Amino acid sequence: MAHPAGAVGDPQTSARRLGAPDAKNRTVLLDAAERLMAEEGYAAVTSRRVAEQAGLKPQLVHYYFRTMDELFLELFGRRAEQMLHYHQLALQAPQPLWALWELNTDPQGTGMTMEFVALANHRKTLRAEIARYAEIHRTEQIKTITAAMARYDVPFDEFSPTVLMVLMTGATQVLVQEQLLGVTAGHDETLRFAEKWLTFLEGPRQLDPNWRNG
Repeated sequence: MAHPAGAVGDPQTSARRLGAPDAKNRTVLLDAAERLMAEEGYAAVTSRRVAEQAGLKPQLVHYYFRTMDELFLELFGRRAEQMLHYHQLALQAPQPLWALWELNTDPQGTGMTMEFVALANHRKTLRAEIARYAEIHRTEQIKTITAAMARYDVPFDEFSPTVLMVLMTGATQVLVQEQLLGVTAGHDETLRFAEKWLTFLEGPRQLDPNWRNG
């Protein structure tokens, strides 16, 4: 039986009671999920907790995201696209290697990556999406380091941009992951070594603190 517009039981009226679904609510829910994951880990990201954190009705979580897999995929995709944008800005920065180093040693970013990787062990669709974006990120990172090496006349036959990028990524991930666990042995020496070479190639770090907002 059809309901008159505005009558009790009318889907449009029910939607308005839930909080008038719109794009803003979707963003608010994703922001809430991201905060929970960053502060408490992926296990804390449930539909009830997300709604509570967002200050919205629990029903709205499933209005926008049919499953939690869908929410996690969109949340990861949003962060991945943001990182791709940052890589493009790093390539354009006056000191691209320093910019790339800063991106890779960001504790917050690496912490979130660790959460997504841990979550992907239980969600195959997320695992495939992480792998897809990882390949894209690696390509962008290699572009940045290749352009920087050409700018500074670093011999490609001596230093492969691909190998250097893999080594940089691996080293920075280990440093940040260990810091999050409270392990610091060998970190100071590693940081001094890396920053010595960055300074040799690009001079002392002089990046604008807001370079990511470009």
